[in-house]
Parts: sequence; C-alpha cells; structure tokens
Amino acid sequence: MKSYQVVGIGNAIVDVFSSADDSFLDLMGIQKGIMQLVERERGELLYGAMTNRQQAPGGSVANTLAGLGSLGLTTAFIGRVHDDALGRFYAQTMANEGTDFVNPPVPGGELPTSRSMIFVSPDGERSMNTYLGISSELGPDDVSDSVAGSAEILFLEGYLYDKPKGKQAFERAVELCHKAGGKAGIALSDPFCVDRHRDDFRRLVKSLDYVIGNEHEWSSLYQTDLSAALEQAAQDAGLVVCTRSGHDVIVVRGDEEAVVPVKRVVPVDATGAGDQFAAGFLYGLATGQSLATSGRMGCVAAAEVISHFGARPETDLRALFRKEGLI
Repeated sequence: MKSYQVVGIGNAIVDVFSSADDSFLDLMGIQKGIMQLVERERGELLYGAMTNRQQAPGGSVANTLAGLGSLGLTTAFIGRVHDDALGRFYAQTMANEGTDFVNPPVPGGELPTSRSMIFVSPDGERSMNTYLGISSELGPDDVSDSVAGSAEILFLEGYLYDKPKGKQAFERAVELCHKAGGKAGIALSDPFCVDRHRDDFRRLVKSLDYVIGNEHEWSSLYQTDLSAALEQAAQDAGLVVCTRSGHDVIVVRGDEEAVVPVKRVVPVDATGAGDQFAAGFLYGLATGQSLATSGRMGCVAAAEVISHFGARPETDLRALFRKEGLI
C-alpha cells in the first residue's frame, strides 16, 4: 500500500481566468472580490463572455497539494471530475504536477466537470463565479480506505460542507485517517461558508488536529471578536492558525503561541494566497518544523503565488525557503 505524506479532499474545479475591469463586472452583475456559486446557465453565459481565457486545474485543496507536490512531498487528491475534455485535462495535469489523482474521471451522467470563471481586475482582486457541476456529487464512496487510511496528514476543504454527501465523505476520511494514526485538519474556506454551517463546523473542529482560517472566518465561527474566538478555538482544536491579510499570522497549539511577521507585497493576482499559505504551513508540519518556522513557510509560499497570475507556485519554493534560512 502506498503511503502519502498529505492527502487532500475537496472540489476538483478547473479555473478559467480572464482579465476584466470594474465596468465589465458591473455590467455582468458580478460582485467584486468574492466567490459566488452560479447555476449552469449563468456559468455558460459568463464563460462565453470571457476574453483571453487561460485555464488551470484549481479548487482550494488541489492548489495546496500542487504546492506541496512541488516541495517534494508525496501527495494524493480525492476529487470528482466528469469524463469530458475539462475533466481529463484536470486529472492529467494533477498527475503531471506530481499529485496522484486517485479517482478516474466519471463517464456518463448529466453533470459536467466543475469550473470557476475568475475575473481578475487591474488591482489584482479576483471575482470568482463557480459552477459546481460534478464535484458537488463527491461522497463517501469516493473515499477509499487505502488512500485516506494511508495519509500522514489529511487536509479537508470547508466548501465540501455545502452538500450532505460531501460532509459524509469528510467524516469517513477523518475516521480512516485517525484510525491509521494520521492527523486530520481543515481550511475553513470562507466566512459565508462558516455562516452556513456554523454548528457543524464547531463540532467538527473539536475532532480535528489542526484548523486554518483567516480572521473573518474565526470571528464568524465563534461570533465574537478575534482574540476571544482564538482562545475558544485553541481549546477546541489541536492546532489553530489564523491569517490576517497583510498582518502577522497567529499560530496557537495549547499554551504555545507563535506570531509570524508578514512582509507586505502588492499582489499581481491574489488568487491562491490562502491555498499556498496552507501548502507552506503543512510542509512545515509534515517535516517537523516549529510553529514559527511553519508559519514563515506559509507566508513565503503565499507571497510567491500573489506575485504572478494563477493559483499555483511558479518558482522553486524550496529555494525560497533556503534563501530565508528556513531549511
């Protein structure tokens, strides 16, 4: 049985990028800077309106795995794509980038491969319009014992909680991982996702070894100010990470706390900042680094990805870690 340092479970979404100015966003009724779920018809309309399209395999956890794979860890992704052009592109590109895409594309059925139409403004803000397609069908049957049960670290995507089957897939994966002695954790994904599933997430956090979220997500989860929220979170979860856009990152494990300074960078494209922060942080966790070093690794990886277009690293992250004296 192959063992993996990190296994991720999440939405397999093809990211389709296009540049767009504010007047185009207004014209198309797109809310700037946030992720919105769209129905198939709206998705096709927006896809048709995109100029100079670029596509890349995306989805939050899949982006994190791509970062970890580029750092040399053995990784696998549990996701669901349709056996169509975008689905085959997705599975093949993940494999080429060093992450095992363990579930083959699904033939037949109505739902196409999921896609997110991402409009990038001149200021680097991205406005995401996601049509969930087949990845919303991800369920417990997609989670094999041999993959989730051979993960040293399991990484979950909060967005999956939007569907009951996704929730069951999560719970099964966590159980298999824990049974085999692995660590399981989650990225909270976004404050709206937390609002929708607050009670479920509060319960879930108590069963997890680590949780990564930003200041808005933590405040939303506990419906209080940040310091009270983090105090509560530290009692609930094994390890708590809080990113604060452009400000120090706070990492707490029991009585141990690290405050990690962030070097501010003007983003070219903010897509994937949180996903690559998670990649750097989990790399530190997987290789036994201190909380402060793991946090710095996260910040270095995030700074790299916002310096160019797209959600995955383009520079050798290990070389950047060495330059910063982290490895």
